[in-house]
Amino acid sequence: MSQTRLSPDHYATQLAPKVEQFKHDFAAFGLPAPAVFESAPQHYRMRAEFRMWHHGERVDYAMWEADNPKQPVLLQDFPTASAAICEAMPVLRDAVIASPELKRKLFQVNFLSTLSGEMLITLIYHRRLDEAWEAAARELAAKMQVMLIGRSHKQKIVLERDWVLEAFEVDGRPLRYQQIEGSFSQPNGGMNRQMLGWACQQAKGLGGDLLELYCGNGNFTVALAPHFERVLATEVSKSSVRAAAYNLEANGVTNVAFARLSSDEMSDALARVRPFRRLKDIDLDSYHFSTLFVDPPRSGLDDTTLKMAAGFDRILYISCNPQTLRDNVEALQATHRIDAAAVFDQFPYTHHLECGLLLSRKA
Repeated sequence: MSQTRLSPDHYATQLAPKVEQFKHDFAAFGLPAPAVFESAPQHYRMRAEFRMWHHGERVDYAMWEADNPKQPVLLQDFPTASAAICEAMPVLRDAVIASPELKRKLFQVNFLSTLSGEMLITLIYHRRLDEAWEAAARELAAKMQVMLIGRSHKQKIVLERDWVLEAFEVDGRPLRYQQIEGSFSQPNGGMNRQMLGWACQQAKGLGGDLLELYCGNGNFTVALAPHFERVLATEVSKSSVRAAAYNLEANGVTNVAFARLSSDEMSDALARVRPFRRLKDIDLDSYHFSTLFVDPPRSGLDDTTLKMAAGFDRILYISCNPQTLRDNVEALQATHRIDAAAVFDQFPYTHHLECGLLLSRKA
C-alpha cells in the first residue's frame, strides 16, 4: 500500500465511497441514516506483525505487496500502527542487530499494544531458544519496559506474562480487558471504544435478558451487561472463555453466565432439540430473553442461527462483512425492521467496513 493512500489528507476521500456503498446495499430494507464513526487517520492499529529480513549485518522489518508476494518491502516506519508500536520498532530493531543471541535466526516479530500503555512483543525464531537467549531477552524487556515472549517450533518462553491489560472508558465507565497473546482482540482500539459506545446506546432501556453469541473475550459482554437483567454468553474457544471470565471479575460484572457452545448448538439448546452437559448448571427456562447480540465471523449467521434469531424481539448485530450482513437482513425482513444503523471504519484505506444494526420485530 502506497504512502500516498495512507496520507491523512486522503482519509475522508477513502471513507466516503465505503459509506455510500453501505447505504446503497441496505436501501431496500428501509435503512435509517447510519451513524458514521471515523477512525484516527494514522496510528490506529494496536497489533502488527512483521517478517524480519536479514541482509548482510542488518535486520529490517518487512512486508509484501499483495501483487508481488516474493519481493519484500523493507520498512523504516509503519504509520498504520499505534504510536507506541512505532516508537518501539527502531529500538527493538537496533537491539536485535547489536545482539547475536537475539538476532540469530529471528524470523518474525509481533507487537500487541494497548490504549492503557502496556505492550507485549513476541519474537519468533527458526531455532531452539536457550538460556543465553533468555538472558538477552530479559535485558531487552527491562530496557524497553515491555512484556516479551520467545517462540520457536514447539517452544514458548514467557518472561513475565503472555497477556496485556487494556483499559479505557466508555460513557464515563472505566473498563479493563485481558488480551492474550495469539488470541483475537479488536485491532483498532479507538474504533472499538466507539463500537462499544454505540452498542450500549442502543441497549439502553431494552431491559430483560440478553443472549450473546460469539462473545470472545467478553469485549461487548462487559460493556453491555449493565443494560440487562441477566446475560447468557456463548463462545467455543477455551482461551477466550477464560479471558472473558477474568474480564467480568476485573470489571465487577456479576450478572453474566457463560456456556461453551457454538451458535448452532445454542439454537438446538433453546429449541430443546437435545440436552448439553455444558449447560447442566444453567437453567434456560429461567431466562426471559428480550435481545440477541451477535458479532459473528465474516460468514455471518448460518441458517439454524437465523431461525433462532427470528424469534427475538430485538437483534443487535455487529458485522465485519456488510455483504453477509445484508444476506442475513434479507432473511429476517419478514419478521424484523432496521431501527438503527452505524458504520465503523475499523480498517482505513481498505475496502473493509465494520457496521452495526439494531433490528426490531415488526408489529
